[in-house]
Amino acid sequence: MVQRKQREMNMSGYDLEQKLVIGLASSALFNLEESDEVFRTQGELAYREYQREHENTLLDQGVAFPFIQRLLSLNSIFPKDKPFVEVILLSRNDPNTGLRVMNSIEHYGLGIKRAIFLQGRTPHKYINALNISLFLSANETDVNQAINAGYPAGLILKGQIFDVEHDKELRIAFDFDGVIADDSSEQVYKESGLGAFIENEKNLADKPANEGPLHKLLKELSTLQKEELKYQAQHSDYESRLRISIVTARNAPAHKRVINSLRSWGIETVNEAFFLGGIEKLKVLEILQPHIFFDDQVTHLERTAESIASVHIPFGIANKKLETKELLSSSQLEDCSTLDLAKI
Repeated sequence: MVQRKQREMNMSGYDLEQKLVIGLASSALFNLEESDEVFRTQGELAYREYQREHENTLLDQGVAFPFIQRLLSLNSIFPKDKPFVEVILLSRNDPNTGLRVMNSIEHYGLGIKRAIFLQGRTPHKYINALNISLFLSANETDVNQAINAGYPAGLILKGQIFDVEHDKELRIAFDFDGVIADDSSEQVYKESGLGAFIENEKNLADKPANEGPLHKLLKELSTLQKEELKYQAQHSDYESRLRISIVTARNAPAHKRVINSLRSWGIETVNEAFFLGGIEKLKVLEILQPHIFFDDQVTHLERTAESIASVHIPFGIANKKLETKELLSSSQLEDCSTLDLAKI
């Protein structure tokens, strides 16, 4: 009897395994510069008082807001009690100071119903437990910790928001190496040069690349595109909204491995691929106008962040030098309960 009741309780739980789950720091969703300034210049107590006094003051939209809003809107093709996209707030705030964030989420009608408040502690330990395919934050330390622990994470860079409300599409652009795939091919290029890289990719053209940090995210987005096609088949007036692009510095003959890898992973819904071979990515991205762009190289993103929501994936050989900038270990951060509290 007890065992049966336990099974029933497990079955009635909210299952995240078959969903696309985004873990989101509010620093990615909202503009927190004002409250962050209070924390840095006046300290934690003043910050807490400021947030209490302003908990009913609406927060301005942040860089990732259009991406999150449009992604959640795709739940409209699923039954109301079975949404496919789940966004969970992972905040360094405590519940009291985090109330302003939840009030703003409610005002914008985002449909984010689940939140975890950690009072200054690092959120990356919860990524696997929540089946998160992308943890998005403006806190560099949190993102680096997640990546170093083997979890999918990206640092949203500061920039301007350009959004057209009547444009219902959601356009997502990915770099390939160090983002969707791992950095093994990039290592060949860095260590042995372009000629060795081309030869390596020609020899391995039919062998799928190793999976990178955002492979799972892309696969689940592909599943979402397939669900859109099914919905469209039953609703002739529906137009698919999700478009996915690959924007890579690779060119022929290294392009073959990209296409063959996507095929082998069952990802055949990518709408566009740009094999640029040294052409500046910004030239293409300014026309494509993605709502978010993921790349592992800061040099590419420095050019795009002012006009396009840009996310740095600090993974692999392209970011080895960046790792040395970490000043605190994971254990030290766990002891600093108020560290970067404002950067939630």
